[in-house]
Amino acid sequence: MKVRVGFGFDVHQLADGEDFILGGVHIPHLKGTFGHSDADVLIHTICDALLGAANLRDIGFHFPPTDNKYKGIDSKILLKDVVQLLADKGYKISNIDSTIALEKPKVNPHIPAMKKVLAECMNIDEDDLSIKATTTERMGFEGREEGVSAYATVLIYKD
Repeated sequence: MKVRVGFGFDVHQLADGEDFILGGVHIPHLKGTFGHSDADVLIHTICDALLGAANLRDIGFHFPPTDNKYKGIDSKILLKDVVQLLADKGYKISNIDSTIALEKPKVNPHIPAMKKVLAECMNIDEDDLSIKATTTERMGFEGREEGVSAYATVLIYKD
């Protein structure tokens, strides 16, 4: 059995008048994430971690922000495409551990919904997906509510 580890990191600005989509779930908030797609920082982080583990470059390579067909795209579509890229190379997802860093809104109440949505997208058990949230104690761009960041570590394997 071949086992590989991947790491992902992403950030997105928070802006007035934007939707806040996180882990495929719309979270009510005065500000939302800003980006070329729906700016779902958690999904983008997981995509990068999976692509890196399989040595398939990064999310920007496969879904460039310069390509208008990805303008406003639902990031769940990108995640499903990434999972298919892994499957094409014979890889399966063992588990994912992720952390979201932001001051507001509180995302803890939304984590069960995120786990359900993302596990379905990746065809994995919810128990194989960890989503945690933290603040930065009002320090940095996350603490000033200017943006949100996310980190993910993944383990993939092929028989």
